[in-house]
Amino acid sequence: MDDQYLDAFIRESEEEITKLNNSLLDLESDPGDREAMDQIFRTAHTLKGNFGAMGFDEASSLAHAMEDLLDEIREGEIQVSPEVMDLIFAGVDQIETIVREIESDGEPSAETGTLVDRLRAVLEQGGGAAGAGSEAAVEEATDRTEESGVDFDAVDIDEDAVEDDVAHVEVDLGQTNMAGVDAMFAMESVGEIFEVLDTVPDRADIEDGAYEGTFDLFVETDQIGRVDAELETVGRIEAATVSEVTDEVLSGDGKAPTAATDPGDDHSVDEIKSVRVDVAQLDDLHGLVEQLVTSRIKLRRAVEQENLDSAEETLSELDKITGNLQNTVMDMRLIPLKKIVGKFPRMVRDLSRELGKEVTFEIEGEDIELDRTILTEISDPLMHIIRNSLDHGIETPEEREQVGKPREGQVTLRASRERDHVIIKVEDDGAGLDVEELKQQAIKTGVRSPEELETMDDSAIYDLIFHPGFSTAEEVTDTSGRGVGMDVVHDTVTQLDGSVNVESTPREGTTVSLRLPVTMAIVKVLFVQVGDEEYGIPIKNVDEITRTDEIKQVNGQEVIKHNDEIYPIVDLGETFDVPGRATADGGSVETGGMLVRIRGSERQIALRCDQVNSQEEVVVKPLEGILSGTPGLSGTAVLGDGNIVHILDVVTL
Repeated sequence: MDDQYLDAFIRESEEEITKLNNSLLDLESDPGDREAMDQIFRTAHTLKGNFGAMGFDEASSLAHAMEDLLDEIREGEIQVSPEVMDLIFAGVDQIETIVREIESDGEPSAETGTLVDRLRAVLEQGGGAAGAGSEAAVEEATDRTEESGVDFDAVDIDEDAVEDDVAHVEVDLGQTNMAGVDAMFAMESVGEIFEVLDTVPDRADIEDGAYEGTFDLFVETDQIGRVDAELETVGRIEAATVSEVTDEVLSGDGKAPTAATDPGDDHSVDEIKSVRVDVAQLDDLHGLVEQLVTSRIKLRRAVEQENLDSAEETLSELDKITGNLQNTVMDMRLIPLKKIVGKFPRMVRDLSRELGKEVTFEIEGEDIELDRTILTEISDPLMHIIRNSLDHGIETPEEREQVGKPREGQVTLRASRERDHVIIKVEDDGAGLDVEELKQQAIKTGVRSPEELETMDDSAIYDLIFHPGFSTAEEVTDTSGRGVGMDVVHDTVTQLDGSVNVESTPREGTTVSLRLPVTMAIVKVLFVQVGDEEYGIPIKNVDEITRTDEIKQVNGQEVIKHNDEIYPIVDLGETFDVPGRATADGGSVETGGMLVRIRGSERQIALRCDQVNSQEEVVVKPLEGILSGTPGLSGTAVLGDGNIVHILDVVTL
């Protein structure tokens, strides 16, 4: 099959699935919504036709059965009920699974017959038959869990970090008088051989000996068959049962997805692989390329004729053309927020039902545009924030009634544009953050001491939720409580050159705000010299450049004063251990050089360098691999002469 047509089919199917999910949610909240019903029917019909045209007959049969059931609902023969909607959503999940399999393998392998039979049973027997289908789905999922001997829903693995297969290891240490200590050494030994992705129960509980007989490890391996042999070398393990569980704990990214009978099990947003471009932008791009070709010819002739005046004039033209070309291409990369938030309403619906809560979810500003890369990166952080709002923030209907609130909670995702930044807020009207509870948890986990907490205001204490391993959940659930998630939010947003802030009012709700650049590929930087090295500082972070003769000493710390505020000095040479630090006039660094004062809104410091060189727009490439997350560095830029310059991150410096 032609890859071009297959890719177009996949992209259109993804859009139709999102559209179908959201229309179904509208219908569930208002069964009389005729517009939603018509949209649902059109979308299901389109999916059925597309699957049939591409030769995917099983998927087409499933879409056909869903279309027939929806037609009965539209005609009033079957009433909208939670059980009927669960079954229809299960069908949508199965269709999404099929599309992912087609994208990764070229053809689907998911079996649809059982679900089609359930849909047909509801058509023949009425809405009451849908409950039996839902119970069967739950029973099927339970059977899978019992066969494996472990609750896979309790396993928390970062799918993006897994490149190979996943093995489940049930560890038996035999008779031991020190269950926790022996378990700790056993896990350390296994960790030297394999990447340990997760444990059940939690690792801390295992090391405390809080497990019954055996505990479970989930490890990554490139060959399942070698796990048994490798574990035999671990002396503290008396027996181990190994099984492959890749399909059970992972979904997407080339791995076989979990069964679609668990609605809403995977709401992740895939990388954005296609962009719709306005015809006017294509015309602009074509015109700029024509100008570029013409200027190239003129420049070559000027060089051949050694006409420097003409060459200089042509270079000025090229500078203007490339600037316009840059702006046009950056505009073409901008994608509306709705591309990633379209799946969130369905996620909220499923999680609310799972948690026994009633929640209304609204999205405002979904047409706000961001760069494709930024949108892809923030999808998971936004998902974490919304999950936390549902699990930690919104109370149960009974709890809300007891404090005089409506039974139904409210979560709102609101986006707005402020110059070259976009502000995304997730607001809930839940219980809010308890400062005293956060303090107690901080002391318990060793994140902060009681003395440190006494000096912190409420805002700083709220920010503790971004600390790795920090969680106030009383029990571990599928949604949260593992001390992961919010630290991912902070790290991802920071790497995107953004910021995150938390505001909360007890018993009234919490707001998490993300401040993100619209685009991040092209950055104007100030180049500074430090010994033999050159560094770039984003111009937007710079407030003022001064000489070092204004330096003062306060308690042994070098500082400068500005508007009655004290700015500590960070010496870049000392920070990065730069050799050859003599200044141009032969003086020492301590008596010469320049100071670059950073904007107080970013960080209240001044950077000492030997000299300031120039300003220039550069393409910043983020650090990858083992260098990713290096404090003080946000990326690198390649200059016109081929030299590589590090770009500073003034917040983590």
